[in-house]
Amino acid sequence: MFIHWLRNNLIASWLLAVIRIYVGFQWLTSGWGKLTEGFDAKGFLTGAIEKSGGEHPAVQGWWASFLEHFALPGVGLFNVLVPVGEVLVGLGLILGLFTWVAALFGMIMNFAFLFSGTVSTNPQLLLLEIFIVVAGANAGRIGLDYFVLPYIRRRFGRRHINSTFPGNAIR
Repeated sequence: MFIHWLRNNLIASWLLAVIRIYVGFQWLTSGWGKLTEGFDAKGFLTGAIEKSGGEHPAVQGWWASFLEHFALPGVGLFNVLVPVGEVLVGLGLILGLFTWVAALFGMIMNFAFLFSGTVSTNPQLLLLEIFIVVAGANAGRIGLDYFVLPYIRRRFGRRHINSTFPGNAIR
């Protein structure tokens, strides 16, 4: 019943708009700061790898192995992906454009930061993003998704789009 309300109710879409704009602002300001002030993930990655040792590690061994053997050697790519990804997630959520996709990518980044031993605001943002993703298209109803999703459905066919965009609040 709650999920039906979240995915179809107009009041829920307004509440979700407030939530997604808040979350989007958090992502946008974080990413913008990294873009304008410079960003180097090497220290963060090295610190996360160091947190995987000891009796009670904050970072699991499998994640530290991923960071050490993939992320750290490719730090140049992550130096671009993280700030650009944060800005795009923020803009998507603020504008309500491909809202649930933006929230999903935000969740992926929040999980990556949590796996790396950084708590900060990640659990709070993750929880709010879960509501946005579960709400599907209704989360972007008060936003550009209201106009964009029906166009995409008309252009590419309802059957394909329904499997791509969860929720049926926007017809």
